[in-house]
Amino acid sequence: MTQTVTIKVNGQVRALELTPQASLLHVLRNDFELNGAKYGCGLGECGACTVLVDHQPARSCVIPALGVGGRSITTLEGLPLLNAQTSLDPLHPVQRAFIDAQGTQCGYCLNGMIMMTVALLLKNAQPSRQEMLDALSGNLCRCGAHVEILKAVELSVQYTRQLDGVRDAQVAQLAKSSSVPLQPGMKQGTTHGQTLDQTLDQTWGKAP
Repeated sequence: MTQTVTIKVNGQVRALELTPQASLLHVLRNDFELNGAKYGCGLGECGACTVLVDHQPARSCVIPALGVGGRSITTLEGLPLLNAQTSLDPLHPVQRAFIDAQGTQCGYCLNGMIMMTVALLLKNAQPSRQEMLDALSGNLCRCGAHVEILKAVELSVQYTRQLDGVRDAQVAQLAKSSSVPLQPGMKQGTTHGQTLDQTLDQTWGKAP
């Protein structure tokens, strides 16, 4: 017997008829045609299927799709939306760092490594080396590319910090531009009738 569930993936909302046995991984790959998350062990132990559920890392191969109704799912393909219009680079800084550091070999584990790194930096912008190791301890790389992967995580911290600097500069510029003479219908701290928060939302976009 199927049930209807509304799932939001990378900002896209769809209503699907699913069976209780359908995993989030299968729905992402089959219904949304997003192949970033990989089927590895099927037991939630290797990390290849990792996605973000409400910005928290989750193993999609063992999560029933019916259980994520109303939640926000971010996959590898949706990572650029997290920094939309804040950078000229079409990739998320963690994706760029893994490319530049060549933090992969066969690439099958890459999705999980990147998603766990993104989750780590969302929680801790300046992790120690040990915190990086702890965050990735549950993700397996059969090729043994751990040295390159760790270098990619360290570079991700640097790239994310650089992007934060761009964001801070934009905040300062927008805050400065909001100090305009008041006009009818405007309140202090607004830009042409919009609040600063509204202006920032339009500039950066909202995370899915």
